[in-house]
Order: sequence, then C-alpha cells, then structure tokens
Amino acid sequence: MTTTRVAALLLVLPALAGLLGRATASTGAADVAISTAARALQPGELVVVTVAVGGEATQVAVGAFGRSAPAVRIADGLWQALVGIDLDQPAGAFPLTAEAHVAGAVLRDVQSLVVQSKQFGTRRLTVAPDFVNPPPAILARINREAALLRDVYARSDAQRLWRAPFVRPVAGAANAAFGVRSIFNGEPRRPHAGADFLSGAGTPIQAPSGGRIVAARDLFFTGNTVIIDHGLAMFSTLAHLSRIDVREGDAVVPGQVVGLVGATGRVTGAHLHWAVVVSGARVDPLSVLAVLGEHDGRRP
Repeated sequence: MTTTRVAALLLVLPALAGLLGRATASTGAADVAISTAARALQPGELVVVTVAVGGEATQVAVGAFGRSAPAVRIADGLWQALVGIDLDQPAGAFPLTAEAHVAGAVLRDVQSLVVQSKQFGTRRLTVAPDFVNPPPAILARINREAALLRDVYARSDAQRLWRAPFVRPVAGAANAAFGVRSIFNGEPRRPHAGADFLSGAGTPIQAPSGGRIVAARDLFFTGNTVIIDHGLAMFSTLAHLSRIDVREGDAVVPGQVVGLVGATGRVTGAHLHWAVVVSGARVDPLSVLAVLGEHDGRRP
C-alpha cells in the first residue's frame, strides 16, 4: 500500500506564550514544539505526535478532539503520543496541544490539525435475526458486555507495552474495509469499526504487537474475543475466534498465537475482525500498520 506522510512545521512556544498568557521556564531557554506523522489526516487514521522539549521535562501531555493522549519519553528532549482521528470525526481544523512540565513551569504549544472529509462505502449483510434485533432476554447480556468493554478501555497501562513494530495478525489482505456503513437484514447499524481478514477457519492468529490480555471471553456480537492492551490507551480487539489460546492477565509478544480464526458471534462466515481503539478513538488497523508497522522505523 502506498502511503502519504503528513509532516507539520515545528512551532516554537515562546512565539505563542504571550498569546496564551502562560509561564515559560525561568532560564528562557525552554520551549515546546510539535510535529506529526500520519498516513493521512482523515477519519479513522492514527497520528504519531512528537513533542520536542527544550529543558528537562517531568511530564508531557498531548490533547486533541477533546481527548487526552498519554505521552512517553523516547529520548532526551523527545516525547511521543498516539492520537486517533475517530471514525465519526467531522472535517475541519482542530487544535492539537502539547503541555510540558519543566522546572516548575508549564510550557505549551498549539497547532492546527486539519482533518479532511472521507466517504465510506456501504455493505449489506444477512445474519440471524437475533443479531439485528435482540430479544429482551439477550439485552441484559449485551448491556453487561458493553459495561465490561467501557471498563476495559478505561484502564490502559500508563507505560508503553510494545517495542517491536506492529504486524498483521493473519497473512491475508483485508477484505472488508474499515468504516463501511453496515446494513444488516435491511436495517442500518453502526459502521464497521475494524478491518476483516478473510482467513480460513482454524488459521492461527498472531498478536499484532506486545501487550497484556485484558479480555479473553465469548461476547454476544463479536463471539470469542481477545482484547490486548498495548499501553498508552491503545487496544487491539481480535474477534470471531473459534478458539482462544490466552487468558486474561497474560503478557503477549508480537507474533504470539492468541487463538484461531472462526465464525462465532455476528458473522456471515469465518474471518478475523481486527479493531483498534486509541484513547477512545476508533482507528483503521491498516493505518496502524502504515505508521507503526515493521516497514516504518518511526514508532513511539
């Protein structure tokens, strides 16, 4: 896949400090600057934000789209954070901010992140009626599982849990695009928030990168499901498995088999569904591979 890199000009904080009315370090030598890299700036894309800090920072925070993204130190004076542009994010210009705590002062930089519009296709699928309009007896289970997922996504490890580049969980290409609008049995439902890989039943599924298993269980819509916390509020969900080979609390490394491809949950046939959430934003796994994959050495 051909990718386009988006590079933003560095902005130096002292030029903005007067406008923001905030303090700078007493040495006068400290500043903060933001740069970004992404496959594109559209809904569903992952953005790697690099913050250059002049001075010894004790903490760096990045904010965008009303969400906070944890930053990790990657070298002296350099921090990185992952920002997801959610599937439903409207087009327009939005502030991207960085704050660094240096020598008792809070330094800030702000730049504009211009999100371009994107048109998604539509798919029509036929599944068992209970997966479109669940009966009351099933709704209680669905609500419990929704609460479980909210809790899982709210408890990411504060540290980065991966080191190696991300890899495809199965070898095949994605055959169902991220973001397509789904119509089940003639009724519109939520858009497709992942990528589907048409792999045969029983195909081993690899962990896309390192992390910790935070869910490994049968869920109503996604069937046998494994969720990996990669740290820094980034999660991979691997769904519709025929067999789960890990337990909640396990640490995993890239390429480790976590289960087998299956056809459990709301499906029309055997395949792997891989979804990624970054600080609450739903992003395309293929964007993750483009930015953090093994062909690209730039990763936080």
